[in-house]
This record gives sequence, C-alpha cells and structure tokens, in this order.
Amino acid sequence: MEGSASPPEKHRARPAAAVLCRGPVEPLVFLANFALVLQGPLTTQYLWHRFSADLGYNGTRQRGGCSNRSADPTMQEVETLTSHWTLYMNVGGFLVGLFSSTLLGTWSDGVGRRPLLVLASLGLLLQALVSVFVVQLQLHVGYLVLGRILCALLGDFGGLLAASFASVADVSSSRSRTFRMALLEASIGVAGMLASLLGGHWLRAQGYANPFWLALALLIAMTLYAAFCFGETLKEPKSTRLFTFRHHRSIVQLYVAPAPEKSRKHLALYSLAIFVVITVHFGAQDILTLYELSTPLCWDSKLIGYGSAAQHLPYLTSLLALKLLQYCLADAWVAEIGLAFNILGMVVFAFATITPLMFTGYGLLFLSLVITPVIRAKLSKLVRETEQGALFSAVACVNSLAMLTASGIFNSLYPATLNFMKGFPFLLGAGLLLIPAILIGMLEKADPHPEFQQFPQSP
Repeated sequence: MEGSASPPEKHRARPAAAVLCRGPVEPLVFLANFALVLQGPLTTQYLWHRFSADLGYNGTRQRGGCSNRSADPTMQEVETLTSHWTLYMNVGGFLVGLFSSTLLGTWSDGVGRRPLLVLASLGLLLQALVSVFVVQLQLHVGYLVLGRILCALLGDFGGLLAASFASVADVSSSRSRTFRMALLEASIGVAGMLASLLGGHWLRAQGYANPFWLALALLIAMTLYAAFCFGETLKEPKSTRLFTFRHHRSIVQLYVAPAPEKSRKHLALYSLAIFVVITVHFGAQDILTLYELSTPLCWDSKLIGYGSAAQHLPYLTSLLALKLLQYCLADAWVAEIGLAFNILGMVVFAFATITPLMFTGYGLLFLSLVITPVIRAKLSKLVRETEQGALFSAVACVNSLAMLTASGIFNSLYPATLNFMKGFPFLLGAGLLLIPAILIGMLEKADPHPEFQQFPQSP
C-alpha cells in the first residue's frame, strides 16, 4: 500500500549512483533513435520480403522494376499482411506502455531521471535482441510483437523521451526552453538521417542481419552511458516507491485538480494539439515505406534510405528556422507556419506517382518539426518544477495513444483504399492537421502568455 511508507522514509535522500562523468542527455537520445530508425524501415522491408517469399510474390524485384499491375491481388495481400503486422506490434507496445510509461515518468520526479533512462535503454536493447534472433533464425514474425511488448514494459522510447525532456526542463530557463526542446529533437533527427542513409546501402550490400547487430551494439553502449555517464538533473533525488497508484493519480491531477497557478484549459488543448500532430506524423511514417515499395514508385532499399533521410532532415532545418523566426515571431506563430508546410507536404504525398514528386513532398516538410518543441515547451511552463516528470509521462502517454491511433487509422485505411486512391491516408492527415492549427491560434489569441502564471523558480 502506498500509505505504508512513513514520512521520513518518503523523503529520505537516495544514495548517489557511481558516475564516471556528467554527460548530457542528448547522446542518449541520439543513440536510441539511431538504433530505432536503423531498425524501423528494415523491419518493414523484412516483413515485406518474408510475406513475399511465403506467397511466392516477386513482382517488385523483377528486372524492369515492379509490376505495373496496381491491382495485383498477391501484391495487395503482401501489403495488407505487412500493414497488419505493423499494427499488431504497435498495439502490443501501446497496451503495455500506457501503464508503464505513466508509472515510470512520474516515479522519475522523485527518484531522478537516470533510473528511467536505464530501464528504457534496457527495454530497447531487449527489443533489438529479439529482432536479431528473428532475422538470424527465421523465427515466426510474431516474436517481433513479443519484443515490442518487452520494450514497452520497461518504458520504451516514449519513457526515454519523457525522462529526457523532463531533464531538459530541469536545467533550462523559461526563455531558453523552446530552443532546448528543439535541440533535443534535432539530435533525434540527425541520428535518424544518418541511420536512414546507412541502412538502405547496408541492406543492399549485406542483407538484414548486420544492421540489426549494429543496432544491438549501439543500444548496449547507450545503456552503459545511461547507467554510468549521464549527469542527474533532478536537484534532490529521493527514494520513491515504484508500484503505487499515486504516480498515476499525479498525472490525472495535472488536468483536473484546481490550481490558480496553471490553466487546465491550456494543458488539455495543447495536449490535444500534440496528440493530433503526432498521430499524423507517425501514421504517415508507418505507411510511407509501403507506399514507396509498391507500384507506381517501386523504390528499392537505396531510395528508401534516401527517403527516410529526407524525412529526418526537417529536425535540423526546423531547429535552424526556429532560432531565426523566434527573433521576429512568437513561438505559436512559428508552429502555425510549420503546420502549413506540413499540410502542403501531405497533399503532395497523396498525389505522388513519380520519385521527384515524392522528394518535393519531403522538401515541403522542412518546417514541419517546429510544432512539437513549441507545444512541449508551452506545456512545461504550465506546471511546477516538481511536476515535470509527471507532465512528460502524460505527454508520453499521449504520444503512445497517438501512435496507436495512427496505426489503427493509417495501417487499416491504407489497404482499404488501395483500389480507389492509394494516397488517401495522406489527404486525411492534411485535414487532421487543421485541428492543431486552429487550437494553437485560438489559444495564442485568447491568452498569449499563460506561462506567466507559472510557479516561481526554486532558489
């Protein structure tokens, strides 16, 4: 029972762990996303080729390119199976992660950020290990779902991001927070871009196994960094019980408990805005590789690598644009510009039938990733210093729910619309992005500076 701990035990300082250096959190996020992006498109392509081999389909690998028969039933069955198994992995990860990420994120407000970073790193390591066994031993693809669940149980990438963003909030000022959030997201983008370029070439040269082995090695290094090199940012970590409903109640209280110092309306609406943005982002990401593999684009692994790199380039371009635009525009209006370009990119994807048009769509996304750091920073300024872990675990929960919604909508809609309009899910994404555009504009006009009601910084 949560009430069994005596008050002195509750506030007892936790002994400091042995630390070899006091490194920042960005290398952790870089290594984690490098490993994940290296695995992501490869997993989709691996599923495609496994199902193609099972069904005797080789239309996308004929000498003249892929088959021009857009209604080829075998190809559509391969696409449908690949899409559905991607959905199963995401659903499995969400159902477990919904509980674990909220529990662990709030726990980090007491015990510190390092324990959550170590647990999440171990989870990602286990997932990569399972993927290696599946590829090397040709195990049933259902084991990929098991690996996803094990990863989610220990916090997943969402838990790692929750601890990372809370760590940035711990040490950044209100003025610099938006840029620091964008800098952390840029480290995600640089890692993703490099991994995408490497993954496509490596797959063509040596097959699936070696890239997964590299991902495993990187995740081992990341786990060691989290345990021994990360510099704890929480001022006074203390021993805190993990398995207690108090952690989940803390998240609920962020949105429902009356408090004059914060706006529950802003918390709820900004959370809705980031939910829609992440839903569209991950939904499009889930089907882009399938969209590019199949007719009429018929991309090979090299082009898919370039496309995935182009997909991550906005992390850098958005960081630079944010820094420049902040001199003349409020953060909210920078996010609105980003949303406008994101919508344009989705529309171009919907009608892309040739490679240059696909890369035009990627080019239009150059400002699309200013949106989430702006919203995260605004949310962070609405809560106490002692609630940052709870807040970002709530955002991680929103992120997980968005990923599940994205998989449910986009991975189910994509095979269902193959016969009449293959790019329809991208048009849907463009329409959905109007929701956060309206919400952010409305909140900015109604109350441009809600963060001024923030609790004063502790000395």
